[in-house]
Amino acid sequence: MSTPNGFPQHSRVCLTRSMEGGAVQDLQAKKAGKAAKKEAGDDGTPPKIGTPISETLKLLPEDLKANMKIRSITPRPPRKPRLERAASLDEKSWRKWRRFRTSQESLTDPNDTSSSNGSLQEASPSPPTRGRASPCNPCCQQDSLHSSPDALEASPGGKSRGGASDLGKRASEISSAFGGLLRGKGFAGGKPRLSQIMPARPLPPMELNVASHSLRTANRIDSDCLDYRHYSQHKFGRVSSSLSDSRLQGNGTPYDNCSTDSMKSTFSVLTPIRAKDVRSRSYLEGSLLASGALLGAEELSRYFPDRNMGIFVATWNMQGQKELPVNLDDFLLPTDPDFAQDMYVIGVQEGCPDRREWEIRLQETLGPHYVLLHSAAHGVLYMSVFIRRDLIWFCSEVEYATVTTRIVSQIKTKGALGISFTFFGTSFLFITSHFTSGDSKVNERKLDYNKTIQALTLPKNVPDTNPYRSSSSDVTTRFDEVFWFGDFNFRLNKDRETVDSILNQQPHTDVSRLLLYDQLTSEMSRGSIFKGFQEADIHFRPSYKFDIGKDSYDSTSKQRTPSYTDRVVFRSRYKDDIQAVKYSSCPVIRTSDHRPVFALFRVKVRPGRDNIPLAAGLFDRDLYLIGIRRRATRELLKRREQKDQRSSSICSIS
Repeated sequence: MSTPNGFPQHSRVCLTRSMEGGAVQDLQAKKAGKAAKKEAGDDGTPPKIGTPISETLKLLPEDLKANMKIRSITPRPPRKPRLERAASLDEKSWRKWRRFRTSQESLTDPNDTSSSNGSLQEASPSPPTRGRASPCNPCCQQDSLHSSPDALEASPGGKSRGGASDLGKRASEISSAFGGLLRGKGFAGGKPRLSQIMPARPLPPMELNVASHSLRTANRIDSDCLDYRHYSQHKFGRVSSSLSDSRLQGNGTPYDNCSTDSMKSTFSVLTPIRAKDVRSRSYLEGSLLASGALLGAEELSRYFPDRNMGIFVATWNMQGQKELPVNLDDFLLPTDPDFAQDMYVIGVQEGCPDRREWEIRLQETLGPHYVLLHSAAHGVLYMSVFIRRDLIWFCSEVEYATVTTRIVSQIKTKGALGISFTFFGTSFLFITSHFTSGDSKVNERKLDYNKTIQALTLPKNVPDTNPYRSSSSDVTTRFDEVFWFGDFNFRLNKDRETVDSILNQQPHTDVSRLLLYDQLTSEMSRGSIFKGFQEADIHFRPSYKFDIGKDSYDSTSKQRTPSYTDRVVFRSRYKDDIQAVKYSSCPVIRTSDHRPVFALFRVKVRPGRDNIPLAAGLFDRDLYLIGIRRRATRELLKRREQKDQRSSSICSIS
């Protein structure tokens, strides 16, 4: 029952009585003390601790009992010490706990009062030691701690047995130990004990990549080709198989991911090489099956997982013009394929007087990703071979030979020029030719072909990859892949009016009616020329003869019939090794009466042997520097012009 003030009624009565008889209570308390002594006995022994509280109350006088308020008291244990995390996982705290872990005092407590020590002893299968550990057996104690998984998890002082790769794991164990300390709630034998440590969430892995900035950027792809890496992985599934991490991690060799990753650059596919692999390998004398051979299967698969490379082959009769096109992008870098090719081979007939200027323009257009592997000339016949700079190490020595088909050999306007080399284990031969002109001189052109295949003395020092399938009378049989391109001068056996009417009636891509009158198609079907060669389907208009600077065919008094004089044909020792991707012309270049003709191929490459003479990474460095310098200068001038146009714009208000 409570009063309006909220206090219990009996409490209020007790409070009133105590206030009224304060003095009386003091007197009664003295009397109660004397009575208690008398009741205890003559020897003066106090009442027993275990005496019930009801018996103790009997000793008090009745009036004191009536005036005292008696409340029951429930005993409580001492307040549990509050544990706080004393250190974080930064470098400073990590060194502190390293010292704590190696300290012997942290594992033993002479008074057995440490809560953390009690946790360790509870986790240990051996009985706890209450005395100070003797100096003769510190290792035994550590072994006993390591013998239990729980103790290993609970103790931050366990000795680390791993290397740099265990750093993240040890940090996770310390975090788990702190989490267990914070969650401890148990008691044992009147002494506060912590509950068993529960595993906490592991810390995120720590990045220990020690690669320097220069190493990680050594092979970085330029910004305009960053998407090539993602495309190649998606398209070909490129994986590194030369010396994989699994091979490095075998045979019980200690390793970690950080050490292997640090030896790789950001975008490179190169893998680290073990010292014993280098000792057991010879780069001078290898074989097709040798593991890690420079031109072997593993190296080939790293660069070409599907063992196919892209080759651009082009031919153009420049008509000896000094003026070069302002821009060669549409010629060398058509927009149809998404990516540039691995190799560019350009043959020119009746080339410009300044051959060096022409090669500089090619280098300027292709940019820093390509280098001039080799160039050769025979009179006004030019050929240039550009290759990606990453692939130059896998090329053999480059050889070339020439043939003059005119009766007077001093006049080198008609003839052939051949360049050959071996890439990995596949031999290539590129021939550019300028055959006899004239509508009716088909036999003369066939004679030019026969003289070329017999007179070209290739290869010279580079061994034939398959001599059993070669013929001494035909140079095209001595190579795996052969590309022959040039101004073959084969015409259409039809008058000008008929050809014009067909061109006007048919769309640009449907030229099947014109090809019915093509001399080269007819002779190849008979087998009288280009034996074993193929040509991709033609879907472009005739490349000859145009008015210079215009898109109209010959408007002079001669009224020459438009013809497919500029062609690209190919052959291979193995079936389906060469796949034609695109075959077209470049109508935007109008500086000559011929339009450039180009073809894109996908060619299969095979592994080779390391015993062939290599080019040793040689290329035309002077040409490379000049071309790149011009490329940069052209870009700067372009930006300056754009800036000047913006600054010179005038706003007129009408």
